[in-house]
Amino acid sequence: MTSKSMRSFAGGLLVATGLCGAVYFFGPSEATSTQTTEQLSKDEMKDLLSSEGYVVHTEKEWKEQLAEAKSSKDKAGTEAKAETQEKIVYRTVLRVSKGMTSIDVGKALQRARVIKSGQDFFNEVEKSGVENHLRPGTYVVQSDMTTEEIISVIFK
Repeated sequence: MTSKSMRSFAGGLLVATGLCGAVYFFGPSEATSTQTTEQLSKDEMKDLLSSEGYVVHTEKEWKEQLAEAKSSKDKAGTEAKAETQEKIVYRTVLRVSKGMTSIDVGKALQRARVIKSGQDFFNEVEKSGVENHLRPGTYVVQSDMTTEEIISVIFK
């Protein structure tokens, strides 16, 4: 760009900014709307919402319904707990492949919810001194087994 074209461009920006500023400062202070809005009464609003399929409650009615729902949920929860005290047992088929370590086995068992912590499992394996006895194969383990039982099944 040449210096003359730069000056012309800058002058145009200055003129445009001046015009925008003049409209902003000397134009109407509020925007006017051509649409008029109709004010509905509370009853008309409720009727309109009800006809559209909505349910209208007062705040007091809403709080009462929430409290009732919570109390019925609590009752159902305590009844269900009293009726069934079954323990969930997770069972998994663990496939140990060549190159896997006891850390990998611990992580896999943790993902399968058989054990709580893969790191604790690894520490127990090291304590037992069988970390080098991991052999490739397929093993079935359950969450109701003790850590020692799991180690004795997987590490031979």
